Amino acid sequence: MIETSHAGIAITQSSGEGLPVLMIHGNSSCKEVFRNQLEGDIGATYRCIAMDLPGHGASGDAADAERTYSMPGYAEAAIELMGALGHERYAMLGWSLGGHIGLEMLAQTDAISGLMITGAPPVGRGEEQLSAGFLPSEHMGLAGQKDFSEAEIDAYARATCGVNAPFEPFLREAVARTDGNARELMLGSFARGVGANQQKSAINAQIPLAIVNGADEPFVNNDFVSSLTYRNLWEEQVHLMEGIGHAPFWEAPDAFDTYLKRFLESL
Repeated sequence: MIETSHAGIAITQSSGEGLPVLMIHGNSSCKEVFRNQLEGDIGATYRCIAMDLPGHGASGDAADAERTYSMPGYAEAAIELMGALGHERYAMLGWSLGGHIGLEMLAQTDAISGLMITGAPPVGRGEEQLSAGFLPSEHMGLAGQKDFSEAEIDAYARATCGVNAPFEPFLREAVARTDGNARELMLGSFARGVGANQQKSAINAQIPLAIVNGADEPFVNNDFVSSLTYRNLWEEQVHLMEGIGHAPFWEAPDAFDTYLKRFLESL
C-alpha cells in the first residue's frame, strides 16, 4: 500500500528486474486482471507494477472525489505513485479506462518511455467525440452509473472481460467494491471534456504508442481507432486480435503477450 495525496494505493509488483511497466486496469476492475502478465514471462523479465485505482480494488476511496475521479486526477495519482516508488522512467500498459489514463499522462509527464493501450479509443473532448470512439451498448450506460443492482454488477463484470473470456469471482467482486462516485464523476467529467485532448495526445505522441485491440471489440469502434493518423504508432499499425473482445490480455494472454513482449523489447 503506497500513500498518495489522492488515496492509499494498493499495488502488486512482479519479480522481474527489467524496465518498470505500470499496468492500469479498466473502470470498476482491479489489478488482479493482469495476473497472467504479472505471473508469466513478462513479469519475470520486467518489473511490472499493477495498481488499483483510487476507489477500486484494495485501494482507498479518494480523499477528494472531485479532484481524483477524473482523467487528470487518476493520471496525477499514477504519476505520484511511480514517483513514490522511485521510477523516473517506465513503460505503460493501459486497458480501457487505464488506456485513457495513459493518454492523459502523456500530457502531464515525460517519464513514460512507451505506452500500449487496449480497449481505449483515442477520442477528443466532449460527448460527440465519445460517440465516435465507442459503440452504443448497455455497458456504456452502466460505465457512468453510480449505483448498481446485483444483476447489473454481474452483467458489467461479465461484459467487460468478454463473453468468451474466463470468468472468476474476483471480477465480480471488483465491480461490487468500486466506489460508485468513481464511475459517475469520471464519465461525467470525461463527457464534459475535462482533461487533455486524448486524440491529439495519441496522434502527436513523442514516444512509441502501441494499440492492440480485440477484433471483436463490443464497445470500441475499431474503424475509428484505425482511421487516425498517428505520428509514432508502434509497428505502423493498429493490431487487431481475431476473435477476441474487450480484454485481450485476459481472454487470450499467451497471444496478447507476444505483442507486449515485442513492444517492451523495442523500448
